[in-house]
Amino acid sequence: MSDDAKTLLELYRRMVTVRQFETMAGEYFAAGEIPGFIHLSIGQEGSSVGICSVLRPDDYVATTHRGHGHLIAKGADLKRMVAELFGRETGYCKGKGGSMHIADFSLGILGANGVVAGGLPIITGAGLSIKLRKTDQVAVVFFGDGASNRGPVHEAMNMCSIWDLPVIFVVENNQYASTTPQSYSCSVGDICTRAAGYGMPGTAVDGNDVLAVRAAATEAVARARAGEGPSLIENKTYRIRGHFEGDPQRYREAAEVEAWQDEKDPLNRFHQVLTKKRILTKKKSQQIWDEVKARLDEAVNFAKESPFPKPEDALADLFANP
Repeated sequence: MSDDAKTLLELYRRMVTVRQFETMAGEYFAAGEIPGFIHLSIGQEGSSVGICSVLRPDDYVATTHRGHGHLIAKGADLKRMVAELFGRETGYCKGKGGSMHIADFSLGILGANGVVAGGLPIITGAGLSIKLRKTDQVAVVFFGDGASNRGPVHEAMNMCSIWDLPVIFVVENNQYASTTPQSYSCSVGDICTRAAGYGMPGTAVDGNDVLAVRAAATEAVARARAGEGPSLIENKTYRIRGHFEGDPQRYREAAEVEAWQDEKDPLNRFHQVLTKKRILTKKKSQQIWDEVKARLDEAVNFAKESPFPKPEDALADLFANP
């Protein structure tokens, strides 16, 4: 697959946006300005951007507790995202959902989900709706290596397979299910091999190579749009930060984290690719980082200037017919 310079630079910009957003979120959480818990995806930008780069605005996405990157890659509004993290009423959930519950139906984002594997039944329903409405949309669900061992994954993959639903299952194997290494918790080395049990193609991809992810996603999406059923993509990646912000990370060695960060960082690798192709210069790269920083600063200011939700609105939007 050959992409033009404009497309490749846009991929880079989106990866930079995810990286800067997550870095910003970590800093403000540490400063006590973001309530609750947040789970960052620093180190996994190649997966989120690579997959979402081949989706249309009307395609569906369901994600996880570590979903900021997927939402940004799908086109979510930065101001509303930051406002939600800060608990302000201008946020996506009016400040009452937080990091793990952001949704934007206008962009096909069916929501992040704090329940491990909770997005798979939802995306199965979305896939069924596509088939019943006879459109050529696709539905993508992101989940982790830990979630891959849960029952809803089996149920969703089986149902999508027997009904030939246009669903792409994307397991982001970041090597750890919370504190448990994937090598211990999974019965197979490559999670994608489980796809054979459901009669669908499964492929393992270097999740830190955005172009490899994009190529795999292109094939799976084309297959789904053609009515040929679901696929499983395993993006092998790594989360640089802990499971949650504040995680003491006693379950892994610092040298392991440093090795992934120094040698396999998806953003640095793509920067090198674009530099070698003479598409990205040092000046252009700095310009992109500065532009993204300005947008995020604007989003943070928007959030800080927004009011908190009113106590009397605590039950608003909970019931369809109050």
